[in-house]
Amino acid sequence: MKDLKFYIIGILVLLTVYLVAEYNKPAPINWQVDLRYNSKAPFGNFILFDRVKDIFPDATIKRTNQSPYDVFTDSSLQSGNYIIIAKTASFNKTDTKALLKYISAGNTVFISALNWDGALTDSLKVNTGYEFDKKNPSVNFTNPKIKQAADLKTDKFTATQYFSSFDTTKAVVLAQNNYKHATYLKYNFGKGSLLVMANPQLLTNYCMVKPGGAAFADRVLSYIPTSDHIYWDQYQNGDILEDESPMRVFFRHPGLQWAYYISLAATLLFVLYNIKRRQRPIPVVDPLKNATLGFVTVVGNLYYEQRDNTDIAVKKITYFLEHLRNTYNLKTGTFDNDFLNVFIKKTGVDEKLGHDLINHMRFVLHQTKVSDAELIEINRLMEKFYSQTAPSYGK
Repeated sequence: MKDLKFYIIGILVLLTVYLVAEYNKPAPINWQVDLRYNSKAPFGNFILFDRVKDIFPDATIKRTNQSPYDVFTDSSLQSGNYIIIAKTASFNKTDTKALLKYISAGNTVFISALNWDGALTDSLKVNTGYEFDKKNPSVNFTNPKIKQAADLKTDKFTATQYFSSFDTTKAVVLAQNNYKHATYLKYNFGKGSLLVMANPQLLTNYCMVKPGGAAFADRVLSYIPTSDHIYWDQYQNGDILEDESPMRVFFRHPGLQWAYYISLAATLLFVLYNIKRRQRPIPVVDPLKNATLGFVTVVGNLYYEQRDNTDIAVKKITYFLEHLRNTYNLKTGTFDNDFLNVFIKKTGVDEKLGHDLINHMRFVLHQTKVSDAELIEINRLMEKFYSQTAPSYGK
């Protein structure tokens, strides 16, 4: 019992010291592009969502978390404006038909996304490109009445994407970068209009607090007419459900989260310690040493200690693109819809896997920091690709 008492006191002291250190440690900056309406991270949309209330003071703002088809076919949907800011804008044929019908009735839909996919993209005939080899572009509007005196300067790859091709007979260019590449387009359908923007990062918290950023965002939204109802989409960004479990308080704060994990670990150690005292010792037989396994372990530990997910992801993508060039004679300069169609046709992979893999590669290449989950996902998709395309031999 005396040993147990000292053990518990030691754990409590260590836990207290850790909690104090965690409480006083500044929170690390999250540079992930999440585009969530309530995110205060640099690439979240908290400021813009709050700003919408000032730009449209008489409008009722409502967040939606249903698919486009469910939203636009709902009889309770009011005439107004619909805003989508997401990492991926993906609409199937049914969604696209419902969306265009809503616009044609005299409404406006604004979409800004990093990745464009599905029937709507095909209908608009848009493809995206990236200013990979150029310094951070600057952007401005084409209309002299709202054009800013000086181009908006950008950094951190916030304006590298543009529309590399689109239907010039239907689209009106509203903004472009200093390389004369379109970044903001307008399509008219019936009595309404569709606004599409290639750089959602320019509307995030990081850009809104930079010089000229808020004014630029105001001008972007000035193309949306005043109305009594504004709908803010959460479905496309995956920002749908909020955790309602009792543990949400712990997992919302890193300090409490780690305290919870440490408490579980301490309890487990205590149980194992007592079990060990009651067990008979079992002789340990050392296994034969495997030099190859040891080398792999050392290399694996080296990468794990570095934790440079971005570097690993880029290397995996570079190796994968080299495989496509050597095996399938594919040109991998751009990831537009033409490339995607040729990629699926030549490799013979499932269409969904092809879409998911290329879209995830686009997304990862656009990140300044890659999370563990994103690295695991792109590795899973690549392994699935290799599995589907592996040569099969006669039995």
